[in-house]
Amino acid sequence: MGVHACPQLTPFYRLTTIQLSARLRGVISRLYPLALGNFAVGTGMFVTAGLVIPISRDLAISPAAAGQLMTVFALAYAVLSPLLAALTARMSRRWLLMLALGVFVVGNTLTALAPTYPLVLATRVLAAAGAAMFTPTASAVANALAEPARRGRALALVMGGLTVSSAIGVPLGTWLGASSWRATIWLVVGLGVIGFIGVLAAVPDLRLPSAGGLRDRFAPLGDPRVLSVLATQLLMFAAAFTAYTYLGSLLDLPLPAVLWAWGIGGIVGNQVGGRFTDKYGPRVMVFTGLVGATVLMALIPVANLSLPIALVWAFVWGSIGWMIAPAQQYRTVAAVPDNVPVGLGLLSSAQYVGLFVAGITGGLALEWYGRAGVVVLSAGLGLVTVLFTLATYRGSSSSVSVPVR
Repeated sequence: MGVHACPQLTPFYRLTTIQLSARLRGVISRLYPLALGNFAVGTGMFVTAGLVIPISRDLAISPAAAGQLMTVFALAYAVLSPLLAALTARMSRRWLLMLALGVFVVGNTLTALAPTYPLVLATRVLAAAGAAMFTPTASAVANALAEPARRGRALALVMGGLTVSSAIGVPLGTWLGASSWRATIWLVVGLGVIGFIGVLAAVPDLRLPSAGGLRDRFAPLGDPRVLSVLATQLLMFAAAFTAYTYLGSLLDLPLPAVLWAWGIGGIVGNQVGGRFTDKYGPRVMVFTGLVGATVLMALIPVANLSLPIALVWAFVWGSIGWMIAPAQQYRTVAAVPDNVPVGLGLLSSAQYVGLFVAGITGGLALEWYGRAGVVVLSAGLGLVTVLFTLATYRGSSSSVSVPVR
């Protein structure tokens, strides 16, 4: 029976629609500060790839050594994420997010002031500790606040801060760092402060169910489904960032422009990936992204032919590569629905172990075999990721709900 046949139902129908719309806007308004925090974290992490040459000149080290700043950050993140998660398990998520950004800001402030290479490396560990607390917590909060049907899009919005950082923060920081890489780090400090204010103003005070002890933090590793997701995460980031970290040494073209195109593609891919994950499931998105990214990494020499080709290539690579992120988070949430913060923390650790592997192996490949070695290694790792995931993926995940306390 239509609404016109029952006029008395019309006010209720309209009220319900207004309430749902207001609730959706309220959730989204709480997610934007989390995305902003990830924007600061992503800029601080990824911008070092665009500062390899300026840092190497200022500190009198090789480009490969300068690339290890990202490697040290990634290793510290991977190691500290589960440890800090255990120590902060009983904290309010809001206060934990603010603590994380505070540590991140202090770490980057010290980086900007450090006069020598060893001190710069040490300060990257402190900055990584802040990032290790923030990003998994932000994803867990987004997952808890969103309805199951919109969970992929909520995760995509929050993780979109990382992709937007690669589109805006990294190119801007690379351009600014051409004259002073320390000025770029001060920019990261400012972004972290803005993110802190946003969390303080808009994120609600909530607690999430979580394992207590450190041993419980690693309990999900006994689940083959979790191990499969984590291994895919590690391998795909190792493949992508083997090339990305040393992109300035692989291309004879304006690096900020290429990084900008890659980041814009990442924004598009992340948002499309979130919606398509909700619509088609994570399996389709994972394999589409892995296969496409592997092909594009093998085409780096083609991208170097001219700037227009490189811009198109970088845009497509960024969009396809970041398309996978919401699907991987969705898989993790489905595998550990009763302990989402732990699962997402392990996923982030696997991601940063992959970045660590990329920094080490990519640097060695560049020094020993030059550009060709980096391209072959990157594409080869991509192929290994595809084959491994084909062998271990055991089906798509269903929607799950996460209680909030």
